[in-house]
Amino acid sequence: MKYSLSVNKFIGLRSPKIKRLTLNDFAEIYEHFQRNNKLAESSKRLKSQIWSSVVTILLVKSKDLPLGDDGSKLTDAHIKFRLGNEKYKSKSSWTERWLEQFDLHLFDEDQTLELSLWNRNNLYGKASIDLSGFQRETTHGIWKSFEDCPGEVFLMLTISGTTALETISDLKAFKEDPRELKLLRDRYRWHRCLQHLRDIGHLTVKVFGATGLAAADIGGKSDPFCVLELGNARLQTQTEYKTLTPTWNKIFTFNVKDITQVLEITVYDEDRDHRVEFLGKLVIPLLRIKNGVKRWYTLKDKNLCVRAKGMSPQILLEMTVVWNELRAICRVLQPKEEKLIQQEAKFKRQLFLRNVNRLKVIIMDILDAAKYVQSCFEWESPLRSFIAFTLWILACIYGNLETIPLVLLLIIIKKWLIRLITGTTSDPASGGYDYDYDDDDDDDKEKEEKKSIKERLQAIQEVSQTVQNTIGSLASLGESTKNTFNFSVPELTWLAVVLLIVAIIVLHFIPIRFLLLFWGIMKFSRRILRPNTIPNNELLDFLSRVPNDEELNQFRELPPTAVTDTTRNNPKKKYKAS
Repeated sequence: MKYSLSVNKFIGLRSPKIKRLTLNDFAEIYEHFQRNNKLAESSKRLKSQIWSSVVTILLVKSKDLPLGDDGSKLTDAHIKFRLGNEKYKSKSSWTERWLEQFDLHLFDEDQTLELSLWNRNNLYGKASIDLSGFQRETTHGIWKSFEDCPGEVFLMLTISGTTALETISDLKAFKEDPRELKLLRDRYRWHRCLQHLRDIGHLTVKVFGATGLAAADIGGKSDPFCVLELGNARLQTQTEYKTLTPTWNKIFTFNVKDITQVLEITVYDEDRDHRVEFLGKLVIPLLRIKNGVKRWYTLKDKNLCVRAKGMSPQILLEMTVVWNELRAICRVLQPKEEKLIQQEAKFKRQLFLRNVNRLKVIIMDILDAAKYVQSCFEWESPLRSFIAFTLWILACIYGNLETIPLVLLLIIIKKWLIRLITGTTSDPASGGYDYDYDDDDDDDKEKEEKKSIKERLQAIQEVSQTVQNTIGSLASLGESTKNTFNFSVPELTWLAVVLLIVAIIVLHFIPIRFLLLFWGIMKFSRRILRPNTIPNNELLDFLSRVPNDEELNQFRELPPTAVTDTTRNNPKKKYKAS
């Protein structure tokens, strides 16, 4: 019946009279059904996930690309990918930098990834990558040269989401080998700290399953899969279809390049045409991981401040991280690794006001400190003023440069004693941090439709966005400095204590003129001796590892039970962290 209706529809469009049909018409009818059958089979094939893996491609940048026909630089360069029957096209770029991610399905019979360089409608070069030789469940950085033109393109390629059993990531087939575990721990012993300085540690994550996920499909079910990201490394599980309690049973390993990194775990619902729907997210700092503890973690929403939709969604994980302390300290004082894929920062009213309030809090803290010093001069409290006056005289008589880190050390000791006596963590996330949600995304879509208005306000929007991001950066720097003294990350605070003690000793025994001479020689000779080094500031690099108040609030774990159904169903309602 289905085919007869399609034939009648095709004949009605082709010719109102059946007797006019020719052999060519019947050939076209046959091709029509063959094409529809192939599309139906392809859709069914994707939906049942008979592919072996998912290939995640992060297109980063290129170099030494050929010139255009007129001898100028390519201004509309883009890359096209092809894997089997799937095709993708990147956005155009004239800076030779894209930072765009694609997901393709890998079948056993299709193991060749084809990529081509285009500028407008002109093909400049092709290249192919044999995926059969790449290790699964590992992120690979690849420089690939084009075959018939100069130039290279840099990709970060990951083959994960394997569905076959008895694979390296299958938890059921995994058996703990005590010998391998011992070798792994020996690799990061203190006496081997000077070997492989960039190899900070090793992270193992076991993803068992999830429960209480939200229903994303019409039938009240979802097709969930889990994505794990550590820096620029990205791995994912297979998709479990038609369930709200998936069981993945996967084990993943990551090479740790910075112990201050954060593991991001996101659960998505798979949909057609590679579209995904967000189901929940969780961020876990590596320094907060409790090795070998199997437990449930509450999934949060996209802003990482309230519980995700569903019936108290949770994910069952077990993590183990092994690392070398001295290598980690050396890495903390170096520039932080750039995360290539980040959400574009658009101007939003609520974000702008939030950053202003954050900066306002920092400024008020500075003003309160200034008022405290002024109160000592005014003798509002005689005892406090007498102690301050005595300390000022002693500092003027006996003080020198090592007094500065000594004062900072005393502040940290004071915070530590308060923390030890009262038992409080001084975590700003435990206070009342309000988040308000609005419909700025819908407003942005309406503005995109009104091109004329957008063009008129573009200059103002760029300035506002710059001010917003600058205020946010200043607030983050101030909060990170404050959290260094508050033991928000105890390991980094104790590292600051050690560095301050070293600074006191160095400033006490070495005259300042020799330190300035050494500093000048290092700065002036850096470009000559190490021309490829990146100029950096060790203090700012250290503070970039200390989380600000917003990040601490995102790291905060939610209780396993839901707050109230009303709060979950009303995302615009303000939620105060407890």
